[in-house]
Amino acid sequence: MHRRLFLSRFATLPMLALPVTAGLMLPGCSATGPLALGLHPWPGYESLHLAETFGWLPPAVSLVNTRNATETQAGLKAGTLDAGCLTLDEVLLLRAGGLPLTVIAVLNESVGADVVLARPEIGRLADLAGKRIAVEKSAVGGVMLIKLLQAAGLTSTALTVVDLLPDQQPAAWQANEIDAAICYEPVASRLEKLGGVRLFDSRQLPGIIFDVLAVRRDRIDGRRQTLKGLVAAHFRAVDHLSRSREDAFRRIGAWRQQSFAEVTKSFAGIALPNAAGNRRMLSAGNALERAARDLADIMRAGGLLPATPDSGVADLVDAAFLPELPA
Repeated sequence: MHRRLFLSRFATLPMLALPVTAGLMLPGCSATGPLALGLHPWPGYESLHLAETFGWLPPAVSLVNTRNATETQAGLKAGTLDAGCLTLDEVLLLRAGGLPLTVIAVLNESVGADVVLARPEIGRLADLAGKRIAVEKSAVGGVMLIKLLQAAGLTSTALTVVDLLPDQQPAAWQANEIDAAICYEPVASRLEKLGGVRLFDSRQLPGIIFDVLAVRRDRIDGRRQTLKGLVAAHFRAVDHLSRSREDAFRRIGAWRQQSFAEVTKSFAGIALPNAAGNRRMLSAGNALERAARDLADIMRAGGLLPATPDSGVADLVDAAFLPELPA
């Protein structure tokens, strides 16, 4: 499930307005330099910005802002990024293309934040026939599109699919170039303000859309303690989001230039598993492995993955970087 500055706001903000220390492209990353972690605007990744703000990230971690999931994927492929925040389906796609990625933590599950929005005159899923729908096909939108077509009883030829990055969708909507969009927060809220009506969302795909922290296996050696510190910082920030929600949301709103109510709404459609939840999800045969196999089946059926038995699921996760839990 391809994805997750907040995009609509980010286009007008300088990069220095965000609590980050790096740009998109970095000179040759290696196991001896800072660990470059790519992440695009998505509420479920704000824990890492919080961790940086509080000084909880290891000194050797550099957060690298990208505009969308496609840019993060490109950085991982080019080797300018060592790790990335991606949806599980995006990880499967990259692994199928030969990129040696390993999932070391589950950051969040989408439970309504990935949506299909349409113009008001499109009242039912079936009414999408003959319409133009925008989707970031290389990200979670590709999986959402497959499930949307199934739910609507339509084929891919029944509508016009416009491959469009989320940060480009509001402008296309205002120019009347699209009739519907598959997107996620915060773009979803902006399209709703422009008149978009929710037709379908990730609540219809329970246990499928997960955002994860994935690392290139060839960049792990020499960085194990750094990666453990990174994962621990994320969970410390998740705990802060749980215990001190108002403080966390107001900080996020300050650097995203959003109101407290807007930030609250953006988090309503995601679940943030803690360290104990991650231990359960990353153990053999449990939630993430089942989700990956279900995803692989969906993606193969939709032509997004090659028709191979495994489709990149074997040896997908490494739970060694999760914090040790009390007995």
